[in-house]
Amino acid sequence: MSTTTKSGVSHTPKFTDGAEFRIPTFKMLKQDGKLYKGVKEPDLDREKALRIYRAMITTRVLDERMLAAQRQGRLSFYMQCTGEEAAVIGSTAALDDADMIMAQYREQGALAYRGFTIDEFMNQLFGNELDYGKGRQMPIHYGSSKLNYMTISSPLATQIPQATGYAYGQKLAGDGHCTIVYFGEGAASEGDFHAALNMATVHRVPVIFLCRNNGYAISTPATEQFAADGVAPRAYGYKMDVIRVDGNDILAVHEATRAARRMAVEENRPVLIEAMSYRLAAHSSSDDPSGYRSKDEEAVWREKDPILRMRHWLEHRQWWSEDEEKHLQETLRREVLETMKRAEKRPPPPLESLVTDVYDTVPPALQAQFEKLKVHIRKYPEAYPKSASHAKGGS
Repeated sequence: MSTTTKSGVSHTPKFTDGAEFRIPTFKMLKQDGKLYKGVKEPDLDREKALRIYRAMITTRVLDERMLAAQRQGRLSFYMQCTGEEAAVIGSTAALDDADMIMAQYREQGALAYRGFTIDEFMNQLFGNELDYGKGRQMPIHYGSSKLNYMTISSPLATQIPQATGYAYGQKLAGDGHCTIVYFGEGAASEGDFHAALNMATVHRVPVIFLCRNNGYAISTPATEQFAADGVAPRAYGYKMDVIRVDGNDILAVHEATRAARRMAVEENRPVLIEAMSYRLAAHSSSDDPSGYRSKDEEAVWREKDPILRMRHWLEHRQWWSEDEEKHLQETLRREVLETMKRAEKRPPPPLESLVTDVYDTVPPALQAQFEKLKVHIRKYPEAYPKSASHAKGGS
């Protein structure tokens, strides 16, 4: 028998593992495109709904084509968003376009929604002279200052504390903006995750932590990553507001993120959203998921395709048709192929871009290294056919 007093003091040792706290999953839309009983039609007009849907289709088509390009040897590496489009694009659509996005590496849909062009995607993937990163990053490490999308960093979870710090700056600026940071449930096992959440609640900053729980941290299933009920309960340890949402339900993700943004911006209350989804594709083009999961398991989740679910909803509202779907698919496939051909023919960034815009003035030691590099390239032009012309003469 417990002897806990009203003041919260206990005079007998009583332990708890928190299992009594089960976080429900917020859902609005069934797979057939109909709303659950009692759910009101969302406050989402036709124009915005179609903008969301087009971004989802753009992401899916881009992913399919670029993985094929990697398999053909035209691209060194690629990562797909397949199966997680609703979690990424639904949340991005609930933000103000001036809000900052800090992505992990599977959020190309956020850029597609904000207007990143196929040309811009391709220039980064091929690292050509028009790539904003000047070829210094691996493929899919996008960044866009004009679209408020922080350049992606490869190490897991580095962006999570950075998001807290950036949001602290937004709080000081007082301009009514927030930051959203995306990460997988595997990255939530990094120490940076815990440091970021603690800092966010202590300093009360406008940041939304969105965990894409897609079931696997590369080949490690969620059941082997943590014993607790997913990632969401961790918020309790930091006294942070939290919600778990069906990550394949575009309407639920949008509504949850919109409410979270309101809390973050108006009340400086950081929020954790755990979006339950599934990575239908391999972890990356270097991964073979058949080694750790079955085709039957994948088939179950393919029936929960978030794009098909939204398409059904649009058709129920008579906002979309089969002819429009066919036209969009054909147009995007043609655009992706044509743009890819242009991008891979463009030359690489100028050789001197290796040492410029890092320092205001290139330091002597770095300049000396650069001169040695030019000598080396001129000596072995057959090994550096695209760089040899840049190494001739001066710079």
